[in-house]
Amino acid sequence: MNNQKPTISVITVVYNAVDLLEGTIQSVLNQSYPHIEYVIVDGASKDGTLDLIKQYQDRIHTWVSEPDKGLYDAMNKGLSLATGDYVWFVNAGDQITGPEMVEKMIAHWTPQTDVLFGEVMIVDENRQPVGTRSERTVQKLPEKLDWKSLQRGMVVSHQGFLPRRAICGPYLLDNWTADIDWVINCLKKAKVTTHTHLVIAEFLEGGVSTQKHRAFMLDRYKVLQKHYGFLPNLFAHAAIVWRAFWWKLRGN
Repeated sequence: MNNQKPTISVITVVYNAVDLLEGTIQSVLNQSYPHIEYVIVDGASKDGTLDLIKQYQDRIHTWVSEPDKGLYDAMNKGLSLATGDYVWFVNAGDQITGPEMVEKMIAHWTPQTDVLFGEVMIVDENRQPVGTRSERTVQKLPEKLDWKSLQRGMVVSHQGFLPRRAICGPYLLDNWTADIDWVINCLKKAKVTTHTHLVIAEFLEGGVSTQKHRAFMLDRYKVLQKHYGFLPNLFAHAAIVWRAFWWKLRGN
């Protein structure tokens, strides 16, 4: 890649979320940065999502609507359809924060950059900001981001993470924490990561349901053990448990 400005492939995955999708689409299509490829992957929605996509199809570079095997299968489809220099998952309900945000991010880019990253804002159902992810969770976005930064869990949201497409592998399909695994794998190949110091996207407040929490915890343990080893992962999870306890003790 030379000094020519890079193309950003923005990928939106959606399933039966027509009420959330239009804001996401508009936040992408309203960007002032000219080198954006927009890809939408719909899981054969039945709620009018497809009709909404068709309303904007002249401005969407690639879209598909077909059954999939879940979120991470759909995200893999998005990766396979993307052709840009960098990829950015801005899924249904997520929004880019302002029409000049991509231009602001690219101001921090150099040809050596393998990953651009930034903060994300959590919003409520009325899309009112309630705090950044670093402010609202125990996970803080580090100044320097590398694969070892995730030893105690996900410190960067996928909405705030733009890796070079060439370093992206597929997501796991049988793990609730496939996003952690994917980010770690990207960062293992990255030589230069660039902190934009911008709040680049927003996502709706929520999280893993109580019924899925145990599965999430077990899958995270497996992923982190695979990357960091048995004993380091054991000690890291002890720290995770203590950190979560202290966070609740402080009333957060």
